[in-house]
Amino acid sequence: MNLAEKRRKIFGHLKNIAGWSTDRKIIIIDSDDWGSIRMPSRAAYERLLQKGLNLNGGDGQRYSLYDTIASTDDLELLYDSLYKFKDKNNIPAVLTANSVVANPDFEKIKNADFQNYYYEPVTNTMKKYSKGKDVFRLWKEGISDNVFKPQFHGREHLNVSLWMNALIKKDKETMLAFNEGLWAFMPELYAGKGLEYEAAFQLSGISKLEKHKEIIKDGLKLFNDLFGYNALYFVPPNGRISNKLNAVCFDNGIRFRSVSTVQYEYNLNDKTKKKYHWLGQSDKSGIKYIVRNCVFEPSRPGRDWVDSCLSDIKIAFKYGKPAIISSHRVNYIGVHDVKNRDNGLKQLNELLTYVLKYWPDVEFMSSDKLGELIENGGRKAESNKIPS
Repeated sequence: MNLAEKRRKIFGHLKNIAGWSTDRKIIIIDSDDWGSIRMPSRAAYERLLQKGLNLNGGDGQRYSLYDTIASTDDLELLYDSLYKFKDKNNIPAVLTANSVVANPDFEKIKNADFQNYYYEPVTNTMKKYSKGKDVFRLWKEGISDNVFKPQFHGREHLNVSLWMNALIKKDKETMLAFNEGLWAFMPELYAGKGLEYEAAFQLSGISKLEKHKEIIKDGLKLFNDLFGYNALYFVPPNGRISNKLNAVCFDNGIRFRSVSTVQYEYNLNDKTKKKYHWLGQSDKSGIKYIVRNCVFEPSRPGRDWVDSCLSDIKIAFKYGKPAIISSHRVNYIGVHDVKNRDNGLKQLNELLTYVLKYWPDVEFMSSDKLGELIENGGRKAESNKIPS
């Protein structure tokens, strides 16, 4: 075991010590990015790569290569995998699909000479990408069959203010990507400034708190319009957000929010404040925090993800914590490369097979249901208030 792996395991123990706990063996699959545009096509990827865009930095390569709007095949195969694994209550494995509800309307933005921002509901985006197939019908089927539970990931996965600022300036790289229907990359314009297009609620001198409040309210209304129920759980894109937005989230129906154990909260001066969080912790707004403690990313090379995730689950259960597994959409998408989807589903099947073998009394649950369980019962942490 190398030093990085040792540190990861030590941190895995530390982040499970504090917070809400239970004797129940609960498995959550908490999955981000559903509904968001990433790479429109493999051809677009190749063209932009040839023009020198930074598409493959860090962990971004797998998203550029594989991630896009899920197809009907992607969803059907994912549902098949989830549905065949039943817990002790005969409930199938469920994926919490943390979803955006809109994407940029490239045509309208261009027709307005980049002076105004317009978005389209995610259902419109699906129609453009699906070649006539009714993808949203499959979303609703997954909801009905209790294997796919959308929750809120923002209106878009895009920091609108940062992106529009670059388009107004006619930034060369941003314009090249725009012409391919892409926004998700790291432009030289913001290099070294810690700013990311994907971080929808990251504050900066350009991106304003009041604008973020409007986007959250608008996004949550659209979520209800699309799905017919209110989102209870919110996962901010890329994790970057001001906790000052908790109040507007709570006032518009959000009761639970995903946070990292250590949060670096940005303010308008691009300064950060380190804050520590634990499962079930309450913010003064009324929101309770949910902290992920397991990782399963089979599209990311370099690790035995089944073994690694099983180790994370074992540690979580040791401390009486639910196993909250972070696993992004990219792992289950085969539009650009079917081998990526096949690999992701193969490893997901292996993981769930071992879960039922090692812990036959396991319970599958969506993230919002875990939040409600934390609210309504079980052993609490000695203190679940955020220190001043």
